[in-house]
Amino acid sequence: MGCQLLLIVAVLTIITVVKGNASVVEACNSNDLKALKSFKAGIHIDTSGRLANWVGQSCCRWEGISCHSTTGRVTEIHLPGFISTEDSVFQSRMKGSLSPSISLLTSLKVLDLGGLIDLTGIIPPSIGCLQNLKKLYLYGNKLSGSVPESISKLLKLEELHLHENRLSGTLSSSLGNLKNINQLLMHTNQFTGVIPDSFTNLTNLVSLDLHCNYLNGYIPEKIGELQLLEQLDFSNNLLRGKLPPSLCNLTVISVLYLDNNKLEGAIPFPSSPGQMPSLGFLRLQDNNLTGKIPPTFGYLASLRRVSLANNKLEGAIPTSLGNLQDLTELYLNGNQLSGQIPKSISQLSRLIFLSISRNQIEGPLPSWMFSLQNLQTLDLSFNLLNLSSIPMWIAELPSLSRVYLAGCGIKGKIPEFFRTTPSPLQELDLSVNHLTESIPAWIGSLTQLYSLNLSRNSLVSSIPETITNLPDLGVLDLHSNKLTGSISQVFKIGQRFPDGSLTYIDLSDNGFSSGIELTGGGGQTGIRFLNLSRNVLEGQIPVSVGRLRSLRSLDLSYNKLGYVLPGSLANESSLETLKLQNNRFTGRIPSEYLKLKKLKELDLSHNLLVGEIPAGKPLSDFPESSFSGNRGLCGKPLTACRA
Repeated sequence: MGCQLLLIVAVLTIITVVKGNASVVEACNSNDLKALKSFKAGIHIDTSGRLANWVGQSCCRWEGISCHSTTGRVTEIHLPGFISTEDSVFQSRMKGSLSPSISLLTSLKVLDLGGLIDLTGIIPPSIGCLQNLKKLYLYGNKLSGSVPESISKLLKLEELHLHENRLSGTLSSSLGNLKNINQLLMHTNQFTGVIPDSFTNLTNLVSLDLHCNYLNGYIPEKIGELQLLEQLDFSNNLLRGKLPPSLCNLTVISVLYLDNNKLEGAIPFPSSPGQMPSLGFLRLQDNNLTGKIPPTFGYLASLRRVSLANNKLEGAIPTSLGNLQDLTELYLNGNQLSGQIPKSISQLSRLIFLSISRNQIEGPLPSWMFSLQNLQTLDLSFNLLNLSSIPMWIAELPSLSRVYLAGCGIKGKIPEFFRTTPSPLQELDLSVNHLTESIPAWIGSLTQLYSLNLSRNSLVSSIPETITNLPDLGVLDLHSNKLTGSISQVFKIGQRFPDGSLTYIDLSDNGFSSGIELTGGGGQTGIRFLNLSRNVLEGQIPVSVGRLRSLRSLDLSYNKLGYVLPGSLANESSLETLKLQNNRFTGRIPSEYLKLKKLKELDLSHNLLVGEIPAGKPLSDFPESSFSGNRGLCGKPLTACRA
């Protein structure tokens, strides 16, 4: 039914009951009633129970419905997925599709169906009939298809929230007709094509969010004409080209996210003092930006968090960064920056997070950095610092809890001053250095430690028993050292959580010889990544390994393990990688391994396995090399078994 025809449909007489001076609408407009009943009919499941009470003719009394006090026409529908109570927030679902009859509600001003999770189908093409609509919330559903062209007819629209759906197609340039719109949120969909230049006509926009789509092409050159824009997010797309100089003209912009694209060229802003005076959050990381960080960067006086990481920026870190007195987080990692850390950085008294890793920054490490009294995370890994030893002042910073000094040329033993830091260490990365001697027993006193990476050093001796005192340890990486003895201590770590804290363990490329029998036997059953390869481990894989039901990657290759393969490995339904090559496993491949449906990488080569390879996926999907070197094995993909 066309929009014009809807306007001339006869209106039912409104029956009212007068009580004193007040009028209460008893029945609603026939078109409105038809639309709401059609909407209800399109919903098969409503976990909130709201639609179950939609009975009778008095739709203005129904939950979620608001009507005009005089005309009785439905003006608002509020059926959001999140329902707040005094005690909690309830996430409700409506399974079904959005009825095209919704377009009969020609007096509707607000349509809120956001966050209903299971609402599917398309946005009705006739939605443009709702020409009084000011707010349209269809976010957080499973809507698919394209955005109807008719939406551009909703000239009174102020807020359009279509984010977090499965919408696709291109963005129509006709959306530039919505001159009254101030919030346009279409992120986390599957849109392709370019950002229409007509979007720069939306001069009332306060928030424009298109992140997490597949948009390509360029950022509109005249984007700076959106003078009321406070939040702009084009991140996680496929945008290319240069940053438009007109960005400097966004006078009230506070949030600018352009990260994770293919943008190139220099950073063009700010060009003079006073530009972008409210910009507090800037993300430009993961692009192909080149040139230097502008020396004028210090003009962005309101910056609190800035990331320029993972680009191709070069040259020195500008001293003007010291002017950013409100800065709390600074990410410059993954560039080609050179020179020394400027002394002006010491003026950033509110700085909490500093990452300059993977650059070409030279030493020495200046002692004035001790003035960063609020610093919690320091990452200087993989530069040209050549520290030789770790400056003691690092361990004296009162708030520092995360220290990353990988690849900094550190020599000698692990400094004992980490034992008595003012703030308990939570993460410590000293990998890819020249550390010698043993892992100290005092490591067990760092009871709040979550991540410990000492890999690729020359550490000797065994894992200290005190490591069992680290109940919060989630990441343990000791690979490529000269460690020996048992790995059993790792699986004896005390647990504070039902499945333990450990999720990532890499002990590969060492000389460990025992302890495999405790794998999965203790409280640490939430492990997702376990690499014990290239050691001299003996014995058999215990049946208890089947308790590691969150395991995604298991690598026990290049050891001296033997006996039969445990069928309990099939319990790891999330397993994606299984490497057991170059051991001494015997017997058959358990048929239960056919249950490993998520397996993407398998290597059982160079063992003593025999019999027919169990027929079927996923085993049949792997190449011959996954099974080669087992003289007794046969069957697809190897040669057929003899009758």
